[in-house]
Amino acid sequence: MRKGLQQRSKGDYIMDAVILVVMLLVIIATLFPFLNVLATAFNKSSDSIKGGIGIFPRVPTLDNFKELGRYPLLFQGALISFLRTLIGTAASLFSTCMLAYVLSRRDFMFRRFFTAVFLFTMYIDSGIIPSFMVIRAFGLNNTFWVYIIPGIISAYNLILVRSFIDQLPYSLQESAFLDGANDLTMFFRIVMPLCPPVIATVGLFYAVGQWNSWFDTYLFAPFNEQITTLQYELMKILQQSQAQSGGANLGQAARIAQANTISPLSIRMAVTVITVTPIIIVYPFVQKYFVTGLTLGAVKS
Repeated sequence: MRKGLQQRSKGDYIMDAVILVVMLLVIIATLFPFLNVLATAFNKSSDSIKGGIGIFPRVPTLDNFKELGRYPLLFQGALISFLRTLIGTAASLFSTCMLAYVLSRRDFMFRRFFTAVFLFTMYIDSGIIPSFMVIRAFGLNNTFWVYIIPGIISAYNLILVRSFIDQLPYSLQESAFLDGANDLTMFFRIVMPLCPPVIATVGLFYAVGQWNSWFDTYLFAPFNEQITTLQYELMKILQQSQAQSGGANLGQAARIAQANTISPLSIRMAVTVITVTPIIIVYPFVQKYFVTGLTLGAVKS
């Protein structure tokens, strides 16, 4: 009887084979660009100019990364980027979760009004010049806090957290208040322990945004080397490399590379590897929260 239940038709095996082939093609199409960038970054610049690099470097070398190491501000920028990512993500998470908790309270009279105000900011932007004038008026330009305070709360992330808290059983909060819990106790000991999935998701959004940001450095601290960021310095290196090549054709580019000058292509690939590596390292630690969904730990009523 078991054999009969487990018996599969020829069509089932054909469908499994088709699905397997399709998934393999999707995996190859997804991984190839990343592996190609990695291979080019670790390939000799003069050889990369010829093209035809697959997923393995033809002439392996670390010269492209050594070229980046010649810029002393990269290390200062990496430190500032790490600090702004760490501090900015923590500050944004705390502020977003606190505000989301307030907006989720059913006894808060103005919850709909303030929610609409934050939603309004998602569709209407003041523009660069008004933002620059406001930040300068508060004295934040050329300071480290220009990376933290102006974008401390994202309206999109706020709505995510508030929506998650809204779907938690409100009876938990009511019973806690009956037992004498105040708002801080409710927030830290009841609500937040039920929100690790959305905290991890929103935290990743904030961290990626902080790590990849360079335009705020360009606007508010372009000449302050003490608070320069890694992405801004990498952008300047890439621009310098492209300016040196100056629209050279393939033959000229090959001669530049033969003269021990790293080509813009190799610089671009090396910069890409440095930029995405921290995100690739962090992502596996929060991936389980994306897989299990945003209801992990919630009590169903």
